[in-house]
Amino acid sequence: MNPHALMGSDFRVVQFTPPGSGCLISFGKGVTPAAPGSFRGGLIVSDIEVAHKEVVARGINASEVFHGSPFSPAGRISGPDPERQSYRSYVSFEDPDGNSWIVQEVTRRLPGRIDPATTTFASASDLASAIRRAAAAHGENGRRDASWADRYAVYMAAEQVGAEPPK
Repeated sequence: MNPHALMGSDFRVVQFTPPGSGCLISFGKGVTPAAPGSFRGGLIVSDIEVAHKEVVARGINASEVFHGSPFSPAGRISGPDPERQSYRSYVSFEDPDGNSWIVQEVTRRLPGRIDPATTTFASASDLASAIRRAAAAHGENGRRDASWADRYAVYMAAEQVGAEPPK
């Protein structure tokens, strides 16, 4: 039997799973009684400036990168958080239905958010950003000894699970 016949012609669902994610976003026709444009959602990225460039390059009319209040436009301050702290830099945009989205930079998860035995990076861009942060934390300017990869790996894994990364 056709599963669409059970749901009727007023139902269509699309599920979007971001690369490397353990969650998904469902949207479509008849999924919710909410009116188009009434949803507010959030997405997490590891580098807000790279994400902003990608969103704009795809033709999406996004805000500039900002910090301050993600909810009140009056409380927004131009540019990323000056200290680039996790959970403090954003980009906002609306999808074609008028739903609001906030993209938030998270480079270091709060403790307990990710299993410390496993770490993953959703993209090469996320991994490259983590490598740059590890290099900066270790004060290395192009000079790496034979154990640099081990130090970077420990730093990046700790950062991702919310533990204090070693310096």
